[in-house]
Amino acid sequence: MDSLFLYKIIILYMLDRIDEYTLTNTQLTNFILDNGYTTTFNIHEALSELIDSGFISVSTIRDTRHYKITNLGEEALFYFENRLPKPIKDDILRYFKEERINLKNESEIYADYYMNDNQEYTVECIIKERKDVLLDLKFNVPTHEMAVSISNSWRAKSTDVYSYLMKELVSNPDTEQHPQD
Repeated sequence: MDSLFLYKIIILYMLDRIDEYTLTNTQLTNFILDNGYTTTFNIHEALSELIDSGFISVSTIRDTRHYKITNLGEEALFYFENRLPKPIKDDILRYFKEERINLKNESEIYADYYMNDNQEYTVECIIKERKDVLLDLKFNVPTHEMAVSISNSWRAKSTDVYSYLMKELVSNPDTEQHPQD
């Protein structure tokens, strides 16, 4: 079996088994390198070819590449998964079991920012649960430093912010009465 083909199947299998999340370039690379399957160059060549053929999609969030399997990739994996050796499948499943919380946190809670038309920065802070978006908060800030600071602190503070917003938005104000029109 062609080595590059094997690396592609490993990547597709990983992305298929973690389908409710994305995997970052670092997560994929670390798994493959830590298990001694190949070199960084070969991983990036396989990823590039998978993207070019439409088997995986890539998005960039704050300079981090996130990969997701496409329908075409799922179809290809269906035909070739049996060529992936069982010990490698077991390594992948063990990795996901051991790293589940880290993988989940990295792909479900994230923030990004960009310069908008008003020459300010729009910061987008997201919390996802599986494929559902629980919170997508966007706001403008005047400086790059503020955008970076908010983005960097989002993961650590997201649970508190979400809890606060839910509490405030769901609570019934006792003192405020609105007359009927």
